[in-house]
Amino acid sequence: MTTAIPGVRAPKTIPEGVEYHRVLAGEKRRIGRGILAIVLVLGGMFGGIQVFFYLGIWLDALILPNGTPTGLSPIIFASTLIPAALVIPWSMLIQRWLYGVPGASLHSVVSRFRFAVFGRALLVVLPISVLALATTELLQPGATSQWSTTELVLFFVAVVLLIPLQSAGEEYGVRGLIFRIAGSWVHGRWASLVLGIAVSSAVFAVIHTATDPWWNVFYVVLSVAAAIATWRSGGVEIAGVIHAAYNVVTIMFWVVLHADLTERFDRSPGAVTPELLVPSAIAFVLFAAIVWLCTRRSGPLTTTSPVDS
Repeated sequence: MTTAIPGVRAPKTIPEGVEYHRVLAGEKRRIGRGILAIVLVLGGMFGGIQVFFYLGIWLDALILPNGTPTGLSPIIFASTLIPAALVIPWSMLIQRWLYGVPGASLHSVVSRFRFAVFGRALLVVLPISVLALATTELLQPGATSQWSTTELVLFFVAVVLLIPLQSAGEEYGVRGLIFRIAGSWVHGRWASLVLGIAVSSAVFAVIHTATDPWWNVFYVVLSVAAAIATWRSGGVEIAGVIHAAYNVVTIMFWVVLHADLTERFDRSPGAVTPELLVPSAIAFVLFAAIVWLCTRRSGPLTTTSPVDS
């Protein structure tokens, strides 16, 4: 039984023959409902981060009472990743509740996670991400600091187990639900795409709270590339791979190089240099171009398109 807002009929099935970002579109724009959904997505994520942050402080005091040399607790760091991962089921629940559309449709146009698409994307995205970030590390070596063995081990575990889920959670929330919500506010196909990309990219930049304008450019480039990949491929699998691979490789480099985390997490004005921005931006554009080329004959996949499982 589908739960809906009283007095408003919501679709109970996924519309056929529409592109990924148009699944929630209908005769009514339902802008108020969309804003409510966006507030719920972001409120749930940031509210969860606050709860888990204080839980992480408590666990950190029990497990690492003497602190850490880097000044950033891997336990607190790991605890703040969990709420972002929980955005996946939270976004599905919001879509089902407010729009009556099954949550599984957030995976893809075939309403399931396409492991073949995920695997092929990983084979392409991971090596390119390694090369882009290696270029940055070689051109602009960052400051280093002392790391304890405990920190190295715990950060490694957090990166491998939680960063992919945290990245996927942001993609389901932003490139999944918010992309669809904004895309439903206008009727034209191209206007829907442009608005969906613009709103989801703006939200993604805002939630990362960078005061350096070039950091925001970085987030927008990543967002646009991920949105194009989602649109053309008909699902969030590739966007999730792009986001997760970049984050995992980035922090693995920091672990290997014993980076100064205070410097690396700096988002204040002047923190971004061309050595950081350019290689990564080129990689993001390349990812979007590859997806576009791979779908040049089929066009964007729709809810009736035959897709490779």
